[in-house]
Amino acid sequence: MEAAGGAAPAPAPAPGRARPGQPQPQPPPQPQPKSRELFRSQRKESEGSVDCPNLEFEYGDADGHGTELAELYSYTEEPELSTNRRCFEEDFHAQVQGRRWLELDGAQQKAYVMRLLDGLEVVNRDKRLKVARAILYLAQGVFGDCDNEGDVLHWSRHNSFLLYRLGTFTAFLELLNMEIDNSQACSSALRKPAISLADSTELRVLLSVMYLMVENIRVEQEADPPEWKTCRETFRMELSFPVHTEEPFALLLFTMVTKFCSGHAPHFPMKKVLLLLWKVLLFTLGGFEALQAMKVRKREELGLPPLPEDSIQVMRSMRAASPPTYSIELMEQQQQKRGHRSRRPLVKQDSLDIYNERDPFKNDEAGVDEEENDDVDSGIEGELDLMERDAIIPAMPAQRPPIERVSFPKGLPWAPKVRQKDIEHFLEASRNKFIGFTLGQDTETLIGLPRPIHESVKTLKQHKYVSISDVQIKNEEELEKCPMSLGEEEVQETPCEILYRAMLYNLPQYMIALLKILLAAAPTSKAKTDSINILADVLPEEMPITVLQSMKLGIDVNRHKEIIVKSISALLLLLLKHFKLNHIYQFEYVSQHLVFANCIPLILKFFNQNIMSYITAKNSISVLDYPHCTVYDLPELTAESLEAGDNNQFCWRNLFSCINLLRILNKLTKWKHSRTMMLVVFKSAPILKRALKVKQAMMQLYVLKLLKIQTKYLGRQWRKSNMKTMSAIYQKVRHRMNDDWAYGNDIDARPWDFQAEECTLRANIEAFNSRRYDKPQDSEFAPVDNCLQSVLGQRLELPEDFHYSYELWLEREVFSQPIRWEELLHYQ
Repeated sequence: MEAAGGAAPAPAPAPGRARPGQPQPQPPPQPQPKSRELFRSQRKESEGSVDCPNLEFEYGDADGHGTELAELYSYTEEPELSTNRRCFEEDFHAQVQGRRWLELDGAQQKAYVMRLLDGLEVVNRDKRLKVARAILYLAQGVFGDCDNEGDVLHWSRHNSFLLYRLGTFTAFLELLNMEIDNSQACSSALRKPAISLADSTELRVLLSVMYLMVENIRVEQEADPPEWKTCRETFRMELSFPVHTEEPFALLLFTMVTKFCSGHAPHFPMKKVLLLLWKVLLFTLGGFEALQAMKVRKREELGLPPLPEDSIQVMRSMRAASPPTYSIELMEQQQQKRGHRSRRPLVKQDSLDIYNERDPFKNDEAGVDEEENDDVDSGIEGELDLMERDAIIPAMPAQRPPIERVSFPKGLPWAPKVRQKDIEHFLEASRNKFIGFTLGQDTETLIGLPRPIHESVKTLKQHKYVSISDVQIKNEEELEKCPMSLGEEEVQETPCEILYRAMLYNLPQYMIALLKILLAAAPTSKAKTDSINILADVLPEEMPITVLQSMKLGIDVNRHKEIIVKSISALLLLLLKHFKLNHIYQFEYVSQHLVFANCIPLILKFFNQNIMSYITAKNSISVLDYPHCTVYDLPELTAESLEAGDNNQFCWRNLFSCINLLRILNKLTKWKHSRTMMLVVFKSAPILKRALKVKQAMMQLYVLKLLKIQTKYLGRQWRKSNMKTMSAIYQKVRHRMNDDWAYGNDIDARPWDFQAEECTLRANIEAFNSRRYDKPQDSEFAPVDNCLQSVLGQRLELPEDFHYSYELWLEREVFSQPIRWEELLHYQ
C-alpha cells in the first residue's frame, strides 16, 4: 500500500487473511456468511469506490464552445448534415457560378443571404424548408469548404454574425411561432403510436439555426472585431427587452415546454428547446462571474460593506482532500466490525477531532446496525466512512517524508458570518440568564452583563454580515406598513425583472413542466406508461436491426438524457440565483413552487444511484461529434470502439449537472427548517455520503453543506459514527458563530411549526406580488378627486363618430332615465 495521496486501499480481505500495513498477529475472526462476504466484495468492485482519483474539473457557465455546439445534435441526426449541405450547394451554384462561399467578399455574401431570406417568404412549405436548411448549413460553418474543425467553428461564428445583422433571427422567430401554432402537426403527432425524428423536422431546423446564432454570438473571444461586440450587445438587448412583442423570447420557449408536457405537442424537440432556453437565459441574464459583479455593485448601491471574499475564486482554489485516517484507527474499526471488543490504548487525535466522544468504542456496533437497516444500502460499507477510505495512511510510510503524511490548510477557507438575528438570540439568552428579562431587538445595551459577554458581542459584531436579501425584506416590510407615505416603489427595468413579470402568472406550470422532464431524463427513473416521452427528437423512423445500430442508439439515448439533465439543472440554478439578487421574494416564489412540485425528493432520487458510474459514464462517440464528423471520414464503427468510448477521466456534463443539482438543493433548504426536515425524512444522509466519493472539491463542498444543516437532527449516534465527515464539514464549510450544528442540543424536542413557517413565507410572497405587479390597486388607497369643477372640466377622449349619435345618446341615457333622487341621497 502506498502512502497518503497514492492508491486507495484494496477491497476488504477475506476472513483470515492479513491486510498489508497491519500488525500480523491477529486473533481469528468470527465467521461471516459467505454470501454476504461475496456480496460485499462484489459491491465494492462494482461501485469503484476504492480508487477514485482527484478530478481535474473546472466549473464554469458552460463547457467548451465546440462541445456545446456538438451537444445540439443527436447521432441519429448525422445524415441531415449532408442534406443541409446539398440544399445549400444546389441553390448557391445556381446563383454563383464557379466560386466557393469562402471566396466571396462581404457584399456578395450579404447579397446572397438576402436572397435566401426572401425565399423564406414563400407559401410552399417544402421550398421554405429547403431555404431554411441552406441557412442552417451557413450557420454550421460551410463545412464542405473547410479542412479542419477550427475552420468550421470560425466560419460558423462569422456566418452567425452575418445572419444576425441581416435580420435572420427575427425571420426565424416568425417561422417558429407559425410552427408552434401548427395544429395539423400537433394532431398528426398525437395520432401516431410512436413519434420519431421525422415529426419535428421543421422545428429542429429552426431551433438549430437560432441556437447556433445565440451560442456563437454569446461566446466572447479576444480577436472579435468591434462591430461584433456591438452586434452582441444589440442582440442581448433585443432578447432581453422585446420591442414588437409583449413578452421576452425566453417566455416563448417556456410556453413550448409546458405545451409539450401537457401532451398537446408531443413532437416538440425538447432537448433543443431546453438548450436554447438555457443559452438565452445565460446570454440575457449573465453567467456566474457577471452575477458576482452585479452582486458587488448592488451592495455598493445599498451602502453595504464589500463581500469578505469572492466565492468563485475560493472554490477554485479548494482541494478535494479527505480527512486523515491513521492505520491503528482502521485496525480498531476492522476489529469492532468483526465482533472484537479488545481495548487498545487511545491514539492521539488531530485537533480537528478534538470534539470526538470520550469513549470511541461505546455503542459503535449500534451505529452499524442503524446504517444497515436504512433503506439506502450504505450499511454494507460498515463503519469505514466513505471519505476515510480515500486515503489510508500506513503507520510507517516508507517512500515519502513524514511531513507529507497529513496536509492541513493553513486557515479556514471562508470568513465566518453572523446574522443580526444571531446577535439578538445570543443577547436574549444572556439577559435571561444574568438579568432575568430581555430588551427585545436592542443589541447595544450591555448593562448588567459580565465582561466575557461584552467580548463575545464585540466579536459577533465584527463578523456581522448583512445580505442584500435582509435589506430587501426590511424595505418590503416598510412598504407594506406605510403604502401611502412611502409612495410607489421605483423598480429598475432589468432583464431579470422583465422576465419575472412575464413568467409570474404561469410560473408554477413552468416549474412543474421542467421537473417532469428532469424526472423522465433521470437515470434512476423507471420507464412508466404515464411518463412523458422525451425521446421524440432522437429515435429514428426505422428502429435498429443490428447489434451495432442498437448499441449506437443506446449511447445516443443516454447522451440525450444527460444533455437534458444538464440544461434543466443549469437553467434552474441561473433562475434561482438571478431572482435572488433581483428580489428575495421572487426567489422565494420560484423556490416554493419547486418544493411544492417535489423537487427535493426528485434530486435525492437522482443521487440515489452509483454516482461514480454516472460521472465517469462514456456515453459519447467522439468521431460522430460535430464538427469532427463534418471534416473527417468516418471510420468503421465496431462494438469494441463503441464500448471503449473516449479517454476522458470523467464526463464534464454529468459532473456539471451533479454540482448544479446540489446547489439547487442547497438554495431550497438554506435557513428553512421545514425543508431541512424533508432531507431528514427522505433519509438523504447516506445518499449524500455516497456522493462524497467523487473527489472534486466543489461537489464535496455542496454535499457537506447539505449534511451540515441536518446534522443536528440525525442524532448523537450518527454523529459519533461519522466523525470524519464532521471533520470535513469543519474544514470546508463556512462557520456561523454560535451555530450548534455539531452538537444538536436536544433540538428534536423543540416545537418547530413547519407549516406555519411556509404559510408565513407564502403570505409575504403574495403580498409582494400583489403590491408590485397587480396594478389595479385597492380603491381605498386610490386618490379621489372631490372638486366638482375639475371633474366636469376633464377632457374625455370620445370616438370620432360620437357627435353623429350625440342627441340619440342624450335621449336614451339622460332624458328617458328617471332620476331617483331619494336613492342618490340615501346611498352610503
